[in-house]
Amino acid sequence: MMIRRYAIVILLCAVLLPAAEEGFAQQPAVPAAPARPQEAPVDVGQTLTVDVNLVDVLFTALNRRNKLVIDLNKDDFRIFDDGKPQEIRYFSRQTDLPLRIGMLLDTSNSIRDRIQFEKDASTGFLFNVMRHGKDQAFLMIFDDRPSILQGFTEDTGRLRDEIMDMKAGGGTAVFDAIYEACEKELSNPPRPPGDQPDVVRRVMILISDGEDNLSEHTRAEAIEMAQRTSVVIYTISTSTQWISLSETNKEKLGDRKIHKTDGDKILEDIAEETGGRAFFPYHVDDLDQSFQDIGDELRSQYSLTYWPTNFVANGKYHKIKIRVEGRKDVQVRARRGYYAHKAKVAKSSAPGAASK
Repeated sequence: MMIRRYAIVILLCAVLLPAAEEGFAQQPAVPAAPARPQEAPVDVGQTLTVDVNLVDVLFTALNRRNKLVIDLNKDDFRIFDDGKPQEIRYFSRQTDLPLRIGMLLDTSNSIRDRIQFEKDASTGFLFNVMRHGKDQAFLMIFDDRPSILQGFTEDTGRLRDEIMDMKAGGGTAVFDAIYEACEKELSNPPRPPGDQPDVVRRVMILISDGEDNLSEHTRAEAIEMAQRTSVVIYTISTSTQWISLSETNKEKLGDRKIHKTDGDKILEDIAEETGGRAFFPYHVDDLDQSFQDIGDELRSQYSLTYWPTNFVANGKYHKIKIRVEGRKDVQVRARRGYYAHKAKVAKSSAPGAASK
C-alpha cells in the first residue's frame, strides 16, 4: 500500500509540475516601484544649513522650606527669554533617571592643606548618592591641566581607591577642567541599554577653592559648554580663609560663611548659571544632608523646551526666567541663560569661486 501511494504521488508531480512552471512563466512581472520625482540639481558650491534653535531647560521646583514640589504641570509654568514670554513646546516630569556624574577634584598647591577634606567629601558624595547598577561616575583631577584618573564606572570602590591616592601640586586650571569634562565626557555619557538618547541626568561635582590661574578657557566659555551639554554643576568650596582664629568652633560658625573669597564667588556663579548649588562647608559632616538633597533633586526635575521667538544667531547671551503661576510659595532653580550660537559663513567650493 505504501509503495502504491508513493507511486501515485510521483505520477501526479510529473503531470502537474510542467503546468505549474508554464503558469509561472505566463504571470506578468511585478511592477517596479514608481520612480521618485526628479529633484532639481544642486550646485556644487551650494551649502544647505538648517538651524534648530530649540532651547531645553532642566529645572527644580522648591517650596519656601527648600522641599521639592513634584506635582506641577505644564500649565503651571511660564518661560521668559530676555523678558519676552515664550510658548512651551514640550514639557515632562523626569524622575528617578540614571545619573552620569563627573567628579572634578582640585589637586593644585592652593588646596594642599584641604586635600583630605576633598577626599572625604568626594567619597562621601559617591557612597551617598550613587546607586549600584544604575548610576555611573568618572574622576578627573586638575592642577596645571585636567587629567582623567578613572573613566565612567559604577564601581564606587575603584573610584574611592583613585581618590585616596591623590596628591596636591601645581597651578590651577579649573575652567579648562570644566570645559573638557563637559565636552569630552559628559556630552556623550554611557547610556542605559535599550533606552532613548536623553534618559540620563548629567551632573558635575566640582570641589575646589575656585582660584584659576592657568586655564586657556575663560569662565564664560566653561559655563557655556556646561549649558550646551545640559550639565548641572554643584560646587563645594575648600576655602577656609573666612574662618577667624576665634571662630573655629562650629557652634559659633553656624551654617553660613562669614566672608566669601573671590574664588568662592566664582564657584557660586558657576553653580547658579548651570542650575546647581554652591556649598561652603568647614567639616565634611556638614555635607551629609546636602548630598542627600542633591540626589533627591537630580531625580525629581522638570524639563521644558521652547523655540525663542527673539532668536538671532549672533552669539548673544539670553537670560532665562521660569515663573510658577499662582504659587508664590514655589521657587524654581534652573540655569540662568544660554548663548545663542553664531551663524556660520559657508565658503563656496564651486569652480571659479572668488577667494578672499
